[in-house]
Amino acid sequence: MKPIRVDYENLALVNAPFKRELLASFGSVIDSGWFILGKSVTEFETNFAKYLGASHCAGVASGLDALTLSLAALKLEKGSEVIVPSNTYIATILSVLHNGLKPVLVEPSIHSYNIDPAKIEERITKKTKAVMVVHLYGKACKMDEISAICKKHNLKLIEDCAQSHGAKFKNKTTGTFGDLAAFSFYPTKNLGALGDAGAVVCNSQSSDNDIRMLRNYGSSKKYHNEVVGFNSRLDEIQAAFLSVKLRSLDKLNAHKRGLVELYKKELKADFIRPEAHPDHFDVYHIFAVRHPKRDKLREYLQKNEIGTEIHYPLAPHKQNAMKGILEGASYPVSEEIHDTILSLPVSSCHSPADIARVIEVMNKF
Repeated sequence: MKPIRVDYENLALVNAPFKRELLASFGSVIDSGWFILGKSVTEFETNFAKYLGASHCAGVASGLDALTLSLAALKLEKGSEVIVPSNTYIATILSVLHNGLKPVLVEPSIHSYNIDPAKIEERITKKTKAVMVVHLYGKACKMDEISAICKKHNLKLIEDCAQSHGAKFKNKTTGTFGDLAAFSFYPTKNLGALGDAGAVVCNSQSSDNDIRMLRNYGSSKKYHNEVVGFNSRLDEIQAAFLSVKLRSLDKLNAHKRGLVELYKKELKADFIRPEAHPDHFDVYHIFAVRHPKRDKLREYLQKNEIGTEIHYPLAPHKQNAMKGILEGASYPVSEEIHDTILSLPVSSCHSPADIARVIEVMNKF
């Protein structure tokens, strides 16, 4: 008998339960005749801000743009330093560079994979103006410690929430701790669009005004440009899709958390799991384990019809694009994570039977 195939992700299956509503919302946008910054965008912005418990939400074109515009809104002096985790997706660092700022990398905790608060202060200098945290894989950073550091040193705080839709720290939702928070709605996210999309969330009216100008050519009044801006607007159609899927986000997060509980309960101890703690409500955009023979494990799983991913195979400071920018320092914790991490199937399209199959195969490795 041919073994059951378990894909890492299948976006056709992920979106199948929403197909009828997505098609209806698509038709409504077409019938409206309004395709840029219209009713659908406003509706999603209002609903997403309410979901998070934030005052403002401005839709933009992508997660990278959300990060870039968030930093631009801070109006930091060129060359200012921004502390970022050494273990992150490259977009976090690109947003710093695109603003003419200097990324200063801080190592993560080997247990959570998020930036280690205990290592932040030693990297602060007179040029440090902001800290950008990343709630990686759907786990919130330790925001009480990080917020206290920022307050002590008068630093701005930006949250990269690209992977943490609905995640919480001490019952407070990610995206509501910092001065600004950037979200991605890339199709594989827990709240995923059917294309690129993003948003900037904040509790400051002036910051929200700045983001709205920056995303629209630096204009708040048509054909009147007040600042050097961008063209980065959440599309009406994607906003309509996101409003449909937002209504099911809590249900989806609960499903993924249930699948992860199966992994935690049944996987052998050989596979190093991320730490779990009562202060953290994890939403598992990614469920990653570590193993010293990661590459052999992945090959073995592939032969057994089980798909996996590596998030991420190269640490940012090892990327060719960062030559001459992030060179000259060692980040052994980040490298250890990148060399051993493996992302397992944990999608809304997966059933407990799928996860049981993955566990069965892995425990024979």
